[in-house]
Amino acid sequence: MELTKDQQQTIDLALSILEGLYKRESLQATDPERVKQYCRLNLAHLEHEVFGILLLDQKHRLISFESLFRGTIDGASVYPREVAKIVLQANAAAVIFSHNHPSGIAEPSRADIAMTNRLVEVLRLLEVRVLDHIIVGADYAYSFAQHGKL
Repeated sequence: MELTKDQQQTIDLALSILEGLYKRESLQATDPERVKQYCRLNLAHLEHEVFGILLLDQKHRLISFESLFRGTIDGASVYPREVAKIVLQANAAAVIFSHNHPSGIAEPSRADIAMTNRLVEVLRLLEVRVLDHIIVGADYAYSFAQHGKL
């Protein structure tokens, strides 16, 4: 389903507002519901899988959201070396991973869990905390942190 120009502009405006809120000292990116909402706005409408990362400062304020890898309707290749480069370039202290499942089902696959564990391991060596991994489906988003998977 292709978004209309008006729908895309509305999503872009909502994302801009949320990014402004996350950059304020009083609103940190540690509330899973707000983070899931932000990720859903970024990724739920896409027909292909996208893996992105929320780069956060020491107070867990949003530095930026970066879409790193684009895949097909059922997967995207994620390269830990490229993730590490982006994290270091942004001087991020913490991160939240996010990707969508175009199938609409937000439950993590074995590959999602293995990839997350690998990224956590790599970033731990760089002293960067992984706060969560959000998987976006059609109607909801799944939080690894809320389900005790981190």
